[in-house]
Amino acid sequence: MSQLIHIAAENDQIPLGVALKKALTGQSWSQVRRMLETRHVQVNGNLCIDEKRKLNAGDVVKVFEHPLAPPPKHDDAKIRYLDRFIVVVEKPSGMTTLRHSEEQGWPKKRRDIAPTLDEVLPRILGKLERRTPPERPTRGPSRARKPTMPPVRAVHRLDRDTSGLMVFARTIPAERHLVQQFKAHTIHRSYLAIVHGAPEAQTIQSQLVRDRGDGRRGSARDPQDKSGQRAVTHIRPLERLGDYSLIECRLETGRTHQIRIHLSELGHYLCGDKVYCQPLFQPTRVDKSGAPRLALHAQELGLVHPISGQELHFTMPLPPDLQKFLERLRGTRPSNPRT
Repeated sequence: MSQLIHIAAENDQIPLGVALKKALTGQSWSQVRRMLETRHVQVNGNLCIDEKRKLNAGDVVKVFEHPLAPPPKHDDAKIRYLDRFIVVVEKPSGMTTLRHSEEQGWPKKRRDIAPTLDEVLPRILGKLERRTPPERPTRGPSRARKPTMPPVRAVHRLDRDTSGLMVFARTIPAERHLVQQFKAHTIHRSYLAIVHGAPEAQTIQSQLVRDRGDGRRGSARDPQDKSGQRAVTHIRPLERLGDYSLIECRLETGRTHQIRIHLSELGHYLCGDKVYCQPLFQPTRVDKSGAPRLALHAQELGLVHPISGQELHFTMPLPPDLQKFLERLRGTRPSNPRT
């Protein structure tokens, strides 16, 4: 059984190791460190192995009985398309798109424990293109020079636990053009999701706000409220899986956590979602699906090349962890395919 530790106000800025030692009665310091090293601890839903990490009041630490999956490695991100202007990549689950501001000062050793996609890509591209800096005259003893890392520019994001296709710009003009495509909602994006229940084919539209009333993002309760951002999701059921369903979600807009919010408010929250499994001012819904992580995968990406104008289209099947989960749900009872 897992154990939850809620960080109270009086323990603000307490180191993670100290918090674990205080909460886990009978555990020695060596046992606490071993627990962290062997991936038994999450902070706010993210794996953490750093005993010195400072916790904030309100943080939730979860201690698991069994080890969690290891964080993704640098070479887990796969390049699908590459030229001088853009790169399309398969993002693995567990990898954050961009480094959070509070992590910018981390030393390289700590960053490498949990690499981010914007840091991984330049290294991969540097190896593929074997970039080296131009020779420059030096004074005194010659020094070894580090390879130049080709820059990448993020134009959209995927949640940390969402896998799938992403595009990055490599030049400022390409970045501007792709941003305009996203703003115009002309980039085609569809996702595969495994959800609770059996939603019908429909279009969900709402105004998303940063705080729905309990500190979480959500839809404004007044449909006429224009203070939020318009969000439109088209869903289509693909397969019934007993108490669950495999569905396709097509984004017309791309707001933060849009799919997760819309499905939760519809009453069909994502398997493995630990944030939007709690309706506003209601008890948390228990997820008995056994999902290995958030069951959401960006399967399809279509865009116009920012320089050539060529239409590009990419697809990516479910990764092994979600495919295995899907097959297990199919085995619970005969599946009922739907069109």
